[in-house]
Amino acid sequence: MPIAHSTAEATWSGDLIGGAGTVRPGSGAFAELPISWSRRTQREQGATSPEELIAAAHSSCFCMAFSNELAKAGHPAERIVAAASVAFETGRADGAAITSVDLEVRAHVPGIDGAAFQVAAEAARVGCPVSKALTGVEIRLRASLETE
Repeated sequence: MPIAHSTAEATWSGDLIGGAGTVRPGSGAFAELPISWSRRTQREQGATSPEELIAAAHSSCFCMAFSNELAKAGHPAERIVAAASVAFETGRADGAAITSVDLEVRAHVPGIDGAAFQVAAEAARVGCPVSKALTGVEIRLRASLETE
């Protein structure tokens, strides 16, 4: 079985609160991005966070998984738009944690009924490789079928 490996590298200087760093993909698909604790916890602009990168990975993976489920059901999608919101909580007794992901998807899928659309969406939520990697994190899905 073929195995695809994806890589990224992060660099950090300083302590958690005052320090900062960068993250860059091994593929070069996007430029090196700044990271910081304040961006992660206070939504400081101009930097990214591990949770934002997970949200990007989850939304893109879900689109692929959903596209596959719809095609297998005989209803290829014309368009799928997925957004992921990853919750990161600090101040917990067990330490900071990613606690949930909200996936919101809208799709234009000619010829499918609402029930079949929801079945395919749920199958994609469960079968998406990023969803599988996030075992132990609640993943909530809201799927909307667009008509024109």
